[in-house]
Amino acid sequence: MNHAEIESLASPAEFAHILGSAPRLRLLEQIARGEHAVEQLVELTGLSVANTSQHLQQLRRAGFVQARRDGKRVLYRLGNGPIVQLLAALDVYAQHQRSELQALGRGDHVEAITGDELLARMDEASITVLDVRPAREFAAGHLPGALNIPLDDLQRRLAELPAHQDIAAYCRGPYCVLSVQAVAALRQHGLQARRLGSGYDDWQAAGLPVSRAG
Repeated sequence: MNHAEIESLASPAEFAHILGSAPRLRLLEQIARGEHAVEQLVELTGLSVANTSQHLQQLRRAGFVQARRDGKRVLYRLGNGPIVQLLAALDVYAQHQRSELQALGRGDHVEAITGDELLARMDEASITVLDVRPAREFAAGHLPGALNIPLDDLQRRLAELPAHQDIAAYCRGPYCVLSVQAVAALRQHGLQARRLGSGYDDWQAAGLPVSRAG
């Protein structure tokens, strides 16, 4: 690994990108409770073997986990450093975000749309799917047929949305407030909108269809 690769790996942006994934955080939470084999992590998280292995490699590359071989099995444990404290801080932040979502939702009596309902509505072509994440995240993966309008651009691009069709907005995960803020803004302009409660990360982890740019 050359110097540039080491610098990139050690950057806060790279760490944030790696931890900005619900499946990877679920894996870390399980590994923080003790050493686990890949097969155990698959069972505990509900991820596929391929997805689990891919996420573990990214966590290992960033130093969040370490691996050792035990016969035919590969066991994963937490890497060196204050990782437990980091996970605890993320849990505190998640609780804060949960409180923010509850506060934002007090005036919103419409439940979030579930993944199953959204998938059915997509099959019927009876709903517009709106991805409010940054363009880079959208390009890396998104719901099929989704329209990407980052939250900061939403006000000036409202004309791109159908006036007489329901809209389902989504962002990263259940505690991402971007979609909540998008739904609030859309309703202020008279549009019928709900948020996907689970977000993109859980949609992908569930094995539901995704598309990628290019």
